[in-house]
Amino acid sequence: MPETTARTSERPDKKLHKVGRRHHDYRLKPDGPAEWSRVRVPFTRRHWLKWRGVYNPRNLARERILADKMPLWWTLGLGGLVVVTPFLPNPMINVAAIFCMFAAINVLWTLIIGTAGIFSLATLAVVGMAGYAAAAANVYLGLPWPLMFLVGPLVGFAIGGILALPSTRLDGLYYALLTMGVAEICRIFVTQLRALAPMNGSINKVGSFIPEDWFLQREGLLLGFAGAFLLLLAALLVFRLVNSERLGLLLRAAKMSREDEAFSEACGIDFRRARLYVFLISSAALGVCGAFYAMYYRSISPSVFSLDQLLLLFAMMVIGGLGRSEGAVLGAAIVIVIDKGLIELGPLRIILIAAIMLLVTVFAHEGLTGARQQFRNFRNRKKGERRALRTEKGGEVMPEEATEIADKQEIYYRRFNKRLRDELKTFITPELIEEHRQAPLGRHSDTLERVLNFFRRGDMPDKYAILRVDGAWDRFRIMALSGERGAPPRVVDDKEYASLSEAYHAVFLLRVNDLLES
Repeated sequence: MPETTARTSERPDKKLHKVGRRHHDYRLKPDGPAEWSRVRVPFTRRHWLKWRGVYNPRNLARERILADKMPLWWTLGLGGLVVVTPFLPNPMINVAAIFCMFAAINVLWTLIIGTAGIFSLATLAVVGMAGYAAAAANVYLGLPWPLMFLVGPLVGFAIGGILALPSTRLDGLYYALLTMGVAEICRIFVTQLRALAPMNGSINKVGSFIPEDWFLQREGLLLGFAGAFLLLLAALLVFRLVNSERLGLLLRAAKMSREDEAFSEACGIDFRRARLYVFLISSAALGVCGAFYAMYYRSISPSVFSLDQLLLLFAMMVIGGLGRSEGAVLGAAIVIVIDKGLIELGPLRIILIAAIMLLVTVFAHEGLTGARQQFRNFRNRKKGERRALRTEKGGEVMPEEATEIADKQEIYYRRFNKRLRDELKTFITPELIEEHRQAPLGRHSDTLERVLNFFRRGDMPDKYAILRVDGAWDRFRIMALSGERGAPPRVVDDKEYASLSEAYHAVFLLRVNDLLES
């Protein structure tokens, strides 16, 4: 589409400034009056892709545009991962499976911290205890491995219920310290358990969906990746169902501050119960991740509770961005690739992750996923500064604003109004002001009449009016009308005038001052 230009003045020696170009959107043309069929996300009223029907302003033809491109990026990213992984070497297939597993845990943790607003550090405690319970049921009780996916969420739900009780009393740093202590208690409990003492707190030979003959072989690694990928898809589905539906909408009303919580309670929103529901649902889903963790490695050890793992999860959250599923997945990808894929770097991996965290914290306010919006805000601010430098105060129209005004008559009216103001400014002289002071009402000269007519046809907002004080005939004040129905006028100043002529002249001086400053 050709670029549009805006002329800053009618004189030909003025520079022409580029206004910009419209966004290039891919548009589909449906077949005539045929109805559209759109597939919805299971258990919701939302669609997988946010298509919107519009009419082309040039030819009035029906078109479809993709209003939200995020599902498309999800499809391309996850689809690319599925296509590329079978061609990777065995160590990188293992890295891809670990990425999917930790990305699923991180997405569910985002539900707790971002959506529910509960700063819990017991995520790995829930995963570890659910994994230990499922592994113990399989090894010591002979439970088949498919039923481990039932034991895991039940244990996760129970632990989540215990952890959710203090969240109604504690908040912020105090609750974070409490949950960190719970994770350490779980690690000590498992380590000192007598039944697990001969194996240093580990449970080995856990049943798995991966055949024993395929374990650590290419077939087993691909099967493990497939299971981890399905786990990630399930976590993303849970995030979508909770964050974008009723529970998420209720919690957004009380998410920002204490004032929002009070407002939500006044509106009848029980945000505390909604937080508990989100915490319990996330904990049950984390229990599924714990059972999968034990089956994927065919064992589980106290290292799952370690502070190192928790800090890596925290790094994923900081780098990707808090409160967004795409931030959780992107942060997990960066950290897992560095930590598991670059093992030859040794301890430098941790330093590299810390350096990335520092850079993201300094330059990106909301992680890497919020960098795009941050750059747009910065670009718009710079555009505004450049517009202010080349646009006069009280000018006809901003250059970028011209393309957004459908009725071009408004632009020409502003241009005429600007020219008229510039001409009337030359009429304001001490002689003109003295003429009005001597005779505010009645017949005036042609010059003064033109100025007064301009003042009289002004817009109603901020138009001056004279108020008679307490019904007295010798006390007047000046007020400014709001221009809104039901909104009272405001008093301009506390000065009172002894006659109506003085009040009229005071209003004239105020209008003259506004004209000269425009």
